[in-house]
Amino acid sequence: MPAQGWWCGAGPPGEAVQLRRTESKATDVLIVGAGVIGLASAWRAAQRGMSVRVIDRDTPGSGASRVAAGMLAPVGEASWGERALLELNLASARAYPSFVAELERASEREVAYRRCGALHVALDRDEAEELRRRHELQRSLGLEARWMRPARLRGLEPGLSPVCTAGVHAADEAEVDPASLVPALTAAAENAGAEIMPATEAREGLVDGGAIAGVRAADGRELRAAQVVLASGGWSGGAPWLPPEALPPVRPVKGQVVALRGPAEEQVCQRIVATERVYVVPRGDGRVVVGATVEERGFDVAVTAGGVYELLREAYRVLPEIAELELTQAVAGLRPGTPDNAPIIGRGALDGLVLATGHYRNGILLAPVTADAVTALLGGDSPPAGALAMGVERFEAAVAR
Repeated sequence: MPAQGWWCGAGPPGEAVQLRRTESKATDVLIVGAGVIGLASAWRAAQRGMSVRVIDRDTPGSGASRVAAGMLAPVGEASWGERALLELNLASARAYPSFVAELERASEREVAYRRCGALHVALDRDEAEELRRRHELQRSLGLEARWMRPARLRGLEPGLSPVCTAGVHAADEAEVDPASLVPALTAAAENAGAEIMPATEAREGLVDGGAIAGVRAADGRELRAAQVVLASGGWSGGAPWLPPEALPPVRPVKGQVVALRGPAEEQVCQRIVATERVYVVPRGDGRVVVGATVEERGFDVAVTAGGVYELLREAYRVLPEIAELELTQAVAGLRPGTPDNAPIIGRGALDGLVLATGHYRNGILLAPVTADAVTALLGGDSPPAGALAMGVERFEAAVAR
């Protein structure tokens, strides 16, 4: 049984939490951050027999995981000069079906995962030229993506605007609803023996001879561990409990999204639909997520009229029936960005510190492979090959050159 502590039931973010006293004994692993990355890593590490404690300044999934659309779209995200990131994304996408099946068994909860495919659409000649360039890149990388003319596009998605001039169909893309993923990961981690402590903020690192030995929380408690994992998303680059030389180059990148709802039997689209400026993710039950702005605003998470207007305007351009849906929510979150848009997975500057942050637009997608890599590092093993290129030392090497 896990040590008793502050415990969050496996409900979605925002539900009331239950409180229990915490035993102060040290653990094998302390994970700072209870988003999808931190929770998945906790589950895998606990499965391996490690004693694991997870702390979060808020509740599980209350950061970027709360506002993520949940697209699992490595083909659509492929870009120039990012081959290593693409390979990691593809590996994690391939792992998702078995990851979800195992997670559902371990948590006894359903995870809303669908392999629905994606259409990337151009709405004018300039967008079509740019989409053609991107499709040529996809084909050169051996990715499964088919070029389609307007009639074929509307055969797949009748609700597309008549101004659509071309598109690319990526049939293997998928989506997962973070509102089901977070509670499933929470339950699975706890069932495996992990202790999850919400409303527990790390304030000071316990550093001994160049090694991290845990953290001191805001309430004064010392939470000691043999190894500590930094998984604090957009806050990782300014973690107050780490010395400046150990902070990874992670910054917050604001993203606003809107949630809509319509009849489940009359969905505006069956697949993910994306343009240069917006993506529309259907949940399969009438709910739709439209995202996302990209704003360099520091830690500002205010929802703005301009951001909401931009998203709805661009969504309406590609799927006019969007205008008939009910607007149910508008939220903003902070993606963890890095200088090269790829995650940081590997050992940190202090002995005993493991980094699992900087996933930018791919945190949900990369959860399976990141969790496996983190668990391997905690166990003294080599991480999966694709994760080897994601260490923080790559930025130091770039500066040296």
